Order: sequence, then structure tokens, then C-alpha cells
Amino acid sequence: MSALNLRLPESLHAQVRELAERDKVSINQFITLAVAEKVAALRTLAYIEQRGQQGSRAKFDRVLRKIAEADQEPYEVDRLPDDADLAAG
Repeated sequence: MSALNLRLPESLHAQVRELAERDKVSINQFITLAVAEKVAALRTLAYIEQRGQQGSRAKFDRVLRKIAEADQEPYEVDRLPDDADLAAG
């Protein structure tokens, strides 16, 4: 494990301290988790962008045409209940 000397503005340090206390973890653990979350988010974004580059608009359009041509109702298990609140998300 490596050590890192980190300078934070007092206001941010106070917020980190407060949130770490609320989560009952050390400031070190809180910052480690925050960095891990950020790294995971950026790696996920890079992965999705890379996968998106492999896509084909022509293949996508072909699939959409097949769906439109089928002109079928969805299976019962795929239907929303009549009283579904779509705004509740």
C-alpha cells in the first residue's frame, strides 16, 4: 500500500470529516472509497465508449425494421399493468 499526502481546502476537509463520521469510517477509508468509485465510473464510461465504437448503425436499423415488420403485440409478461405509474420511474 502506498501513502499519499493530500491537501484539501478546510471547507472540503470538514465535509469529508462529517460524512466519514456519519458513515462510521475513517477519513482515510472514506477518501479511498470515493477514489475507488470515481475510478470505477471512469473505467465504465471508457468501456461503454469502446463498445459503442463497435456498433453499426446499419445493423441497428436492420433490427428496428424487423421489429416494425413483425407488427406484433408484446408478450403478456412484458406488458405494464394498466395502473402502472410511468412517471414514478
